[in-house]
Amino acid sequence: MRYDVTLKIDYEYSQPTDNTRNLLRLLPGDIPGVQTIHDWTLALTPQPSEQAHFTDFFGNWVTSAVWHMPIEEVKIALNFQAERFPQSSLLSFATPLERMAQALAAQRGAHPGSPLHFTAPTRRAPLHAEMSAFARDQLRDGFSALDAVQAVGSALHAEMTYSAEATDVDTEAAEAFAARAGVCQDYSHIMIACLRGIGIPAGYVSGFLRTYPPPGKERLVGVDAMHAWVRAWVGPETGWIEFDPTNNQFAGADYITIGYGRDYDDIAPVRGTTRGWGSQKSEQSVDVAVVG
Repeated sequence: MRYDVTLKIDYEYSQPTDNTRNLLRLLPGDIPGVQTIHDWTLALTPQPSEQAHFTDFFGNWVTSAVWHMPIEEVKIALNFQAERFPQSSLLSFATPLERMAQALAAQRGAHPGSPLHFTAPTRRAPLHAEMSAFARDQLRDGFSALDAVQAVGSALHAEMTYSAEATDVDTEAAEAFAARAGVCQDYSHIMIACLRGIGIPAGYVSGFLRTYPPPGKERLVGVDAMHAWVRAWVGPETGWIEFDPTNNQFAGADYITIGYGRDYDDIAPVRGTTRGWGSQKSEQSVDVAVVG
């Protein structure tokens, strides 16, 4: 499946700001066997005083942008084409759950894809007794790690209510779990914490999701979404798999990956600082259109 993706993010400041610095993790990369990216353009308005591209430890593309002059707005416009390849069915060569500790102990690499980076608690996905207990309640005798991932993700989907009003970007996973409400970021952080609590390495995926209009309705431009889901390591044979607890499904042809991290902090789409005073407002639109 080939997609044309357009993302627009606009920031407006009530007063001119000085020395604005941003790190953007918005550019998706090629993932062998999963996706290929074509013809990307990234436009920043006003033109930054300094701009550079590099990759971080986990291999995510990062754009550094600095404005030395006072500015009243920042407009970000990203466009690219993505080819997402069909994924083979998940034959269960996953490690039995009771052998995951042994499988992890055999891992020695410190490369970016090593599951060892994704076992420890992080600020946004801490180990939490109630979330770990919730995960354990979903397990059954004979489960593989893959079975456990699907069971925990499906249980969270059933237990949680999707609500944009319930949380914000800074809401802690424990708070969203207690309320049983939140958005894709909250679902993902809770699931990551649950999986780590039962010994399954897990991380955060940032990307785009193609959405479908209601039956009988036309597709609206700009109403698709930036999205987040979960990546879990289920043993050396199967490796990493991706599950979306918000939609109770494995990530497939409707998903386009930007990058990976231990939690949102590693892969926040826009992060930066400004010097000034006053308020700020932002708007975002995403369009994921099938090409051809």
